[in-house]
Amino acid sequence: MQQVKIFKSIESEREELEKEINRWIRRSGARVISITGNISNHGGSGGPLSSFSGSDILIMLLVDVDLPKPSAEPPRS
Repeated sequence: MQQVKIFKSIESEREELEKEINRWIRRSGARVISITGNISNHGGSGGPLSSFSGSDILIMLLVDVDLPKPSAEPPRS
């Protein structure tokens, strides 16, 4: 089943973000289909309703994960 995983960080912590993403991929066992990223291009604050600053990084992974297989045994009463 395909699912999306989103990571957000700031540009000055890019190396830690890379480690976090790689760690998540290893632990989840998900197969990465695609990776899309963006560094915000506006200077300074994005305004009072924005959660992005001038150097936010957003990474989106499209992954394929295996769902747990249902048990072959019928439930016991």
